[in-house]
Amino acid sequence: MAFEPTALNLPTYPFKITQKGDQYFIFDEIRKKHLVLTPEEWVRQHFIQYLILEKKFPKSLIQIEGGLNLNKLQKRTDVVIFNTQGERMMVIECKAPAVKINQSVFDQAARYNSVHKTKWLVVTNGLMHCYASINHQAEQFVFVENLPNYKEL
Repeated sequence: MAFEPTALNLPTYPFKITQKGDQYFIFDEIRKKHLVLTPEEWVRQHFIQYLILEKKFPKSLIQIEGGLNLNKLQKRTDVVIFNTQGERMMVIECKAPAVKINQSVFDQAARYNSVHKTKWLVVTNGLMHCYASINHQAEQFVFVENLPNYKEL
């Protein structure tokens, strides 16, 4: 059974993909390990490379699958971006390409961000990307068409 990647609305990158039996794995440069290649992981790895190579986000400031407590439940955020002072500045929620980006998906990401309180919230399924700039004091957010480069945040 050959791995047939879903074409995404992101640049293509030369990932290290291996196969053991009928299971495929992708190498995660941030965590330095091979992960089961699920559709969501395919999107996450592409978006991380997009952040690093296109938007110039430092690898050292990217955290993947960090834990958080939400209403006494243990949850995890797909990706959190920090600034050089160690403050969280962006939460990224990745979904499989087959998952439609709708209000409930955005609400899930917003609930996670109610804990992190970052200035940016991103939701992507690899085909559609939603970028929101958040003002927590005014309890407002504004969708923007393009994600700024790291130094512009």
